[in-house]
Amino acid sequence: MNVTPDLDTRFREAALREGIVDVRFDELDSPVGPLFVAATERGLARISYFPDGMEEQIARTFGVRVLRSPLDGVRRELDEYFEGTRHTFDLALDLRVAPFYADVLRELAQVPYGHTDTYGALAKRAGRPKAARAVGTVMNRNPIPIVLPCHRIVGANGALTGYAGGLDVKRFLLDLEGVEHS
Repeated sequence: MNVTPDLDTRFREAALREGIVDVRFDELDSPVGPLFVAATERGLARISYFPDGMEEQIARTFGVRVLRSPLDGVRRELDEYFEGTRHTFDLALDLRVAPFYADVLRELAQVPYGHTDTYGALAKRAGRPKAARAVGTVMNRNPIPIVLPCHRIVGANGALTGYAGGLDVKRFLLDLEGVEHS
């Protein structure tokens, strides 16, 4: 039996309407390559530069009822960011992380567009002034890069350090925001 596009659309709409979906996902094209995005009823839950295997990961974290479905609001805000017309995101977020991670990501969200900060400064603002390396781990495991702008965090000497999406992506995002970097 072949599933027609109309039947597929009706199925997906019914599943969402009936509230039987734990997490929705889609894959978006972007100037930095494909982005896997996922959202729950609470908000945006994941952005990944590496879509392979993400469906399993979100099922383990958010529930097994996973459905590919357009995330138009996420797509629109990311498109606007990449066009240079959006400097802050208005998306609700679903962060299911440990308390220290939550503290660091909350402080990270305050780093403004077009600016950078250091791991040490972020650690201090999160209430753990000696935890710069631990902050680096949080940045590497940031579940929602770009929206939670870990690309804006640099080494104490201003050098670009590791980035989960790769240093080329970090440079691209900083250049997009007009940030001078070494």
